[in-house]
Amino acid sequence: MNEPSSAGRPTRVLFVCLGNICRSPLGEAMFRHHAELAGLQVRYEADSAGTAAYHIGEPPDERSVDTARRRGIHYSGRARKLERDDFYRFDHIVAMDRSNLEDIQARRPADATAEVHLLRAFDPEPDGEDVPDPYYGGPDGFDDVHDIVDRATRALLRHLEDGSS
Repeated sequence: MNEPSSAGRPTRVLFVCLGNICRSPLGEAMFRHHAELAGLQVRYEADSAGTAAYHIGEPPDERSVDTARRRGIHYSGRARKLERDDFYRFDHIVAMDRSNLEDIQARRPADATAEVHLLRAFDPEPDGEDVPDPYYGGPDGFDDVHDIVDRATRALLRHLEDGSS
């Protein structure tokens, strides 16, 4: 079973996409939802950020929020950019796609303590490595992203609980 991080604090997980308005806030919300359903909400903290500053201070994309709301997930927040301190404050940084993973790894300080992962690495039904960006597409894209993020965050939580992180 996953032990809380150093000093008895919860394990901290940061989800990262490009603009922090579609995929990563959904990842944050879904991970929290799965932790709550499992009765593990005191053991984990989740947040989200973007690798770009396009949407700093903006709320999540309403299409993503609406898709999640229809499925019983409610979330809000404001977009922010990935910061150097995140590599030390979080135990796990989870990228939504390979492009953001490469950007995260390029920014990662040599002495960073956070482990960096690709979310789809935990997906039990992978049909690719990336969580596709639904921003420029239609409603079906948001449904597909929700399904992927739902499966992968549930599996990520199991992975962390199994202590295989």
